[in-house]
Amino acid sequence: MSNLSATHFLVELRSRLLRSFVMLFLVLIVATYFANTLYHFLAFPLLKFLPQGHLIATQLASSFFVPFKLAFMVSLLLAVPFFLFQLWSFISPALYGYERRLVWPFLWLSVMLFYAGIAFSYFVILPTLFHFLAQTVPSGVVLAPDISEYFDFTIKLLLVFGFLFEIPMVMVLLISVNIVSRDWFIRKRSYAIIGAFILGMLLAPPDVLSQTLLAVPICLLYELGILLGRFCRKDLSA
Repeated sequence: MSNLSATHFLVELRSRLLRSFVMLFLVLIVATYFANTLYHFLAFPLLKFLPQGHLIATQLASSFFVPFKLAFMVSLLLAVPFFLFQLWSFISPALYGYERRLVWPFLWLSVMLFYAGIAFSYFVILPTLFHFLAQTVPSGVVLAPDISEYFDFTIKLLLVFGFLFEIPMVMVLLISVNIVSRDWFIRKRSYAIIGAFILGMLLAPPDVLSQTLLAVPICLLYELGILLGRFCRKDLSA
């Protein structure tokens, strides 16, 4: 690579990174303004099951820092599409035509599935889990979680399901690079179903309905990975 090409490469990279940081900063300003509203939205799946209707703050500064951390997390999630666009604009000139046709849909579908996993966790898993926990509180005990503890717990759970919904894209990637074949995933379907229900037992409350609510989407994601695998290049022979 010539010095001119290397300089152009670094200048372009710096420009893309700067635009990304500026976008993140702008989104963070807006999210910070609505930080308390965002936290109330995050806490809503639990608040409706609390007898006192509110969480508590056991540390003096947590009432400020916890909503700000949430605002930063929301800003990152909202800015991801812009980050991907900058990444795509940076790498696309170096890709072949067929690579551009594959990478761009792969990136965007990955983001959409990640968002879908977060939404599924918020609207389905969290209410189910908190309803179960609220029903199991011993007599004489008041359930009053700390806002910092609640933030850490829910964010981890939301991210876990966000990444869990990336199962189809991981399968597509493995098929695309010929690590495993699509036929291999088809043959292992029964094991995937068993694994989904085991995961449901581990992550969902101990009742059949809750575990099924978690296991069925995982099975559907596995089937989606098999379906998308048809559009990858020819698999390895079984």
